[in-house]
Amino acid sequence: MADSSSMPPAIRSVCVYCGSSNTTKPAYLDLATRFGAELAARGMRLVYGGGAVGLMGRVAKATHEGGGEVLGIMPRFLERREITYQDVPHRMVDTMHERKHIMFEESDAFVVLPGGIGTLEEAVEMLSWKRLDLHRKPIIFLSEDGFWTPFFTLMQHTVDANLTPASFQDAVVDAKSIDECFAALGARARV
Repeated sequence: MADSSSMPPAIRSVCVYCGSSNTTKPAYLDLATRFGAELAARGMRLVYGGGAVGLMGRVAKATHEGGGEVLGIMPRFLERREITYQDVPHRMVDTMHERKHIMFEESDAFVVLPGGIGTLEEAVEMLSWKRLDLHRKPIIFLSEDGFWTPFFTLMQHTVDANLTPASFQDAVVDAKSIDECFAALGARARV
């Protein structure tokens, strides 16, 4: 039997990286809404970028309306652009670096929904930190339509070029459904 002191804690707080565009595909906005509702139903706290727009706003609103706990981290310079979701607690910060650091510290795992370059940058930084053994938190990319397939093709390309070890592919999950995402979170929580 494993020593309980060496077991990772249960996942209670999930950082979600996702887009802030309201003009994206309705299916992506719907995925964010359903994911937020599921976080609330499972009693998991959402940690996110603090915005009220796009997928960010949808995941926060659904988590909050489902009775879940939400923490937004918003840089002051983005308040007008991403429009702070006022119904949930926020920590206001000065820089993107502060935002990302607090999101990391407040989370037990990371889920990456569809998003643009900012979403990708945040997720890749967490992957880089994991590659450097700075954390062991689960990282799961979630899309129902293969949105993240090109990213995983690129990762395989870096493996094929001997720039990333093949074993690192186990550090990230490409989930095709919300159920698969939560199954991966559960499995990772027991590793």
